[in-house]
Amino acid sequence: MAHEQPNIETDDEHSLANEADEKAHLEDVIPEPVDGDVAEDEPIDVQLAKAQDTIQDYWEQMMRLRAEIENNRKRAERDLENAHKYALKNFVENLLPIMDSMEMGYTAASADNATLDSIREGSELTMNMFIQVLEKNGLEQVDPVGEKFDPERHQAISMIEVEKAESGTVVEVMQKGFLLNDRLVRPAMVVVAK
Repeated sequence: MAHEQPNIETDDEHSLANEADEKAHLEDVIPEPVDGDVAEDEPIDVQLAKAQDTIQDYWEQMMRLRAEIENNRKRAERDLENAHKYALKNFVENLLPIMDSMEMGYTAASADNATLDSIREGSELTMNMFIQVLEKNGLEQVDPVGEKFDPERHQAISMIEVEKAESGTVVEVMQKGFLLNDRLVRPAMVVVAK
């Protein structure tokens, strides 16, 4: 007679695998008996003493596991608190050179030999640094001149007739919008062609 394999469905295979994993996990957690099996011919007080020792060992292991779980919970809370507390650290570090540049620009503008062109040039360099830091940190400008009006990214403040513009396109941006990692932070305020 040939031995027939039972028909196991995929869900059954999955549950069998989970049961095997659980048994393996329990074998890692459940300690072995201290002195092996209790001999039936031992006096009852010796059996009781061995059972109490085994219970004490299990209790101590349980307390150690409980302490370890509590330590892991506290460590996770501390890590999460630090993540919230210092989440902007890199961003702030990237902004510091911009602040330095603005202070140098203010000092240069206060000098007797300052010219409007040198102040404008310094301001432009500082603004470019600022834009680079924002882009490096996932912020993207929305400047949709000539694009089709998108109510998801744009806020129309008025509509005007423009001869050369197609109806429904953005003809002027009053205020740029911004996306942070492809999520809208602020819609662009735009003027749309009728």
